[in-house]
Amino acid sequence: MQQREPSASESYFWPSVWAIALHVLVFGMLFVSFAMTPDLPPSKPIVQATLYQLKSKSQATTQTNQKIAGEAKKTAARQTEVEQMEQKKVEQEAVKAAEQKKEEAAQKAEEAKQADEAKKVAEAKKADEAKKADEAKKADEAKKAAEAKKAEEKQLADIAKKKAEEEAKKQAEADAKKKAEEEAKKQAAEEAKKKAAEDAKKLAAAEEAKKKAAEDAKKKASADAAKKKAVEAARKAAEDKKAQALAELLSDSTERQQALADERGDEVAGSFDDLIRKRAAEGWARPPSARKNMTVVLQIGMLPDGTVTSVSVLRSSGDGPFDSSAVAAVKNIGRLTEMQGLKPSEFNQYRSFKMTFTPEDLAL
Repeated sequence: MQQREPSASESYFWPSVWAIALHVLVFGMLFVSFAMTPDLPPSKPIVQATLYQLKSKSQATTQTNQKIAGEAKKTAARQTEVEQMEQKKVEQEAVKAAEQKKEEAAQKAEEAKQADEAKKVAEAKKADEAKKADEAKKADEAKKAAEAKKAEEKQLADIAKKKAEEEAKKQAEADAKKKAEEEAKKQAAEEAKKKAAEDAKKLAAAEEAKKKAAEDAKKKASADAAKKKAVEAARKAAEDKKAQALAELLSDSTERQQALADERGDEVAGSFDDLIRKRAAEGWARPPSARKNMTVVLQIGMLPDGTVTSVSVLRSSGDGPFDSSAVAAVKNIGRLTEMQGLKPSEFNQYRSFKMTFTPEDLAL
C-alpha cells in the first residue's frame, strides 16, 4: 500500500507551533524579569546650590558650607548616574526586544517563505502526480481500447470463420444431397427396371400357374368324378355284402354267425377307414412341400354320433406343412353320420384310433 506524503501545511504545522510557543516563553520570561526588578528609590530633585561667600562669616563656617555643598554635589552626581544607568538599561532592553521582534519577524517570514515554497513544491508534486495519474489513466484507457479493438477483431474473425465453416458445411451437405438424389434416382431406375423384369417374370409365372391350375382342376374334377363313382360302387358293394352277411348270419348256426360277425366287423372297419380317408381327402389343401413317400400318423378321437373331437400328430412325416394339412383335413370332416348305426362293440375301436396318411391317400 502506497504511503501518503504529508501536505505543505501539515509539514510546517508543528514547527510553527513550536516557534509560537518559544516566542510566548521568551515574552513570559521578559515579563517575569521586569516584574522581579527591584524598586529603585524615588529620584530626588537635583539641588543646585550657589555658594556665596560672606565676608562676615568665619572660616569654619565657610569650610562647613563647602563641605555640605560638596556632599550635595556628590549625591546629585550619584543620582544622575543611577538614572542614566536605568535609562540605558531600559534602552538596551527596548533594543533587545526590537531585535528579538525583528528576528522573530524574520523567522516568521522565513518560515512563511519555506511554507510557501513547500506549498509550491507540494502543489507541483501534486500536479505532477495528477499529470502522471492522468497519463496512466490515458495509457490504461488506450490499452483497454486496444484490447477491446483486438477482442472485437477476434470476434469478427471468429464470426467470419464460423460463417465460412457453415457455408462450407451447407455446400458439402448440398453436394451430398445432390449426389444422394442422383444415386437414389439411379437406384430407383435400376430397381424399376428390375421390378419390371420381375413383374414380367411373375406375370409369365402366374399365367403358367393359372394354366397349370386349370389343367390340374380339370384333372382333379375328372379324378373326383372317377373317385366318387368308385366310392359309390364300393359303398354299394359293401352294403350288398353287409346285407348278404346279415342274411347268412340269421340263417346259420351260432358259430357260423360269430365267424361271420367278426368278418363283418373287419369289413365294416375297413369300410369306415376308407370313408374317413375319402372325407379327409375332400377337405385337404395340398401344401407345396408335399411329396410322395411322406407318411404321417394321426391320433383321432371320435364320439358315437360320428363327431371328430380331437386330431393330433402321433408320428411326424418330417414336413410340418404336410402334417398340419393332414390334421386340418381330418378336422374338416366334422361328423360322419354313417357311424351312427354302429353297435357299441363296433364303435369302441373308433373312440380313439390311429390312422396313417400319405399325400397319395389324401389325393384320392
